[in-house]
Amino acid sequence: MAEGPAATPSSGGRTVEECQDMIQRSFRTPMVKFLKENLEKSGCWVSDNFIKAVHCDKKISGGYVRGEGIMVCANHMNIQDEVNQVVIHELIHAYDDCRAKNLDWADCAHHACSEIRAGHLSGDCHYKRELLRGYMKIRGHEQECVRRRVMKSVTANPYCSEAAAKDAMEAVWDICYNDTTPFDRAP
Repeated sequence: MAEGPAATPSSGGRTVEECQDMIQRSFRTPMVKFLKENLEKSGCWVSDNFIKAVHCDKKISGGYVRGEGIMVCANHMNIQDEVNQVVIHELIHAYDDCRAKNLDWADCAHHACSEIRAGHLSGDCHYKRELLRGYMKIRGHEQECVRRRVMKSVTANPYCSEAAAKDAMEAVWDICYNDTTPFDRAP
């Protein structure tokens, strides 16, 4: 992901500057504050430039990269809620990376576990979000959504084929889905 010009993207979304302002506003939300505090309690400091707005060529919302921080794809963001969701999701990855000193993002099971946790704990799969995406299932929507999103993310990992991603997700599902740390229970 390369940072591009800050002009308004032709495909919609926000400029890098607008998105950076939205990131700053996300720091006022209770969930972002909570995750940032818990990251710092775990020994990982969140500097002012830990979360950056960037222009993304790929059709993704954002990402976390060890040693670099969190990127939010400005050109794929439209409203504050979208920015908040990406920040929360990626902060869960950062928290996992901080607390598990041996986390290997090239290991499909490690990656799947963090994606399961981020999908489950961030609210990415709340039924209202799923309805807006066009998924109309009433029962079991949340786990189905988490599984779908884990597969999308882990298969994008160059070290994980689709079969390896599915096997990894199934192998770690119960442990990782039920691990709600740093929350007492799933929010």
